[in-house]
Amino acid sequence: MIRWWIYALQLAELLVSSLVHVLYGLYIFSTAVAGDLSQALTDRFFKPNANIEVKSEDPSGTNVDDLPPIVLVHGIFGFGKGKLGGFSYFAGAEKKDERVLVPDLGSLTSIYDRARELFYYLKGGQVDYGEEHSKAYGHSQFGRIYEQGNYPQWDEDHPIHFVGHSAGAQVVRVLQQMLADKKFKGYEDTSENWVLSITSLSGAFNGTTRTYFDGMQPDDGKTMKPLSLLQLCRIGVIIYDWLDISWLKDYYNFGFDHFNMSRKKLGAWGLVDCLLGNAGPFATGDWILTDLTIQGSMGMNSHLQTFPNTFYFSYATKRTTKILGVTVPSGILGIHPLLFIRVLQMSQWRHPPDVPPPYKGYRDEDWQENDGALNTISMTHPRLPIEHPSRLVVIDSDCLPLQPGIWYYKIVEADHILFIVNRERAGVQFDLIYDSIFERCRKHVFRKTPQTLPNQAP
Repeated sequence: MIRWWIYALQLAELLVSSLVHVLYGLYIFSTAVAGDLSQALTDRFFKPNANIEVKSEDPSGTNVDDLPPIVLVHGIFGFGKGKLGGFSYFAGAEKKDERVLVPDLGSLTSIYDRARELFYYLKGGQVDYGEEHSKAYGHSQFGRIYEQGNYPQWDEDHPIHFVGHSAGAQVVRVLQQMLADKKFKGYEDTSENWVLSITSLSGAFNGTTRTYFDGMQPDDGKTMKPLSLLQLCRIGVIIYDWLDISWLKDYYNFGFDHFNMSRKKLGAWGLVDCLLGNAGPFATGDWILTDLTIQGSMGMNSHLQTFPNTFYFSYATKRTTKILGVTVPSGILGIHPLLFIRVLQMSQWRHPPDVPPPYKGYRDEDWQENDGALNTISMTHPRLPIEHPSRLVVIDSDCLPLQPGIWYYKIVEADHILFIVNRERAGVQFDLIYDSIFERCRKHVFRKTPQTLPNQAP
């Protein structure tokens, strides 16, 4: 009888979680559509008067285009500039600096695939996922073509600042390792020094226990439970890609085009094959959730380095507190409805007793502080399987001058999506976070000499 009650509670939780996620997705989609319609009507009926723009000469002699760009890399289910109309994943933070790029990468594709896409987005050309990787995971070797790179001069003399939210931070780390290992065919001069700085905002460095609540099996971190939120997600994504409605995919794309799951190529039986788990990214494990388990992150981290000439910064978020030694959510109103259930569940996380712990020295209590999507211990800096150099920041000025090769991290009271999508939720905290990131990139992070900013006299 007790077992049936447990099953009923699990089913109820699944239904509630599914409903909340679907409603939030519809909210994002409808908000983007409404914004586009409003803009179209404004442009149609209220055409602005043509003005002649007069550019003043910069007294410092420095052009904005001479500054290293700041590249904002989105996380899971995210999108870049050009998707969802005029909607901004980073809630307009890209407008805070003159030289910001916001690439659109696969929202559910693996971290490896996204790192490859990011390289070609910047340099230009056709995305090459690599022959060996493509054969191993059953997809096309080549993907989208960028006729013109967004920063084709990118090299060691023209390095880039990267800011990654959630899984986007790990994407940048993988890209930097690929650059160091010269993994891009036709680009033999790449190096880790192409990356000037990496800033992580709620970055997924060491995996998250949420993957197990959502449906990944804790014993291997690769397979999915038969009845779970991720199974419903898998079915929805497969059908979405199979239908291949061009205008809809132009508006939002999960990023699996290189798996060729379109009805035009698979047919009805191909759809059945994918739904049964015999083909596609979910069958081979070449998607982002396997990378976000503790096991998957440890396997990835074992090949990733923290390099001595790159600056590293991290903002780790949490929405939990301790009461009489018990970790609980730090409030109700301050946590987004999409995340409240998961904050509660993750704060009570217990590793299954019949499954070996993921690493030596593992303790449940280390993984209970969280922001509703990631565990706080995972966001500070890379620490599994080997801990990288790090320093907790309390007062910014105490860390100046900044040193490369060290992860400077802060603990911030926020849930996982406070600094994206909806700027009003974060209020003044939104400006404080992004202003500090951009100011640091422009004034405190450099290898040779401090850069002269536009409109700033030398």
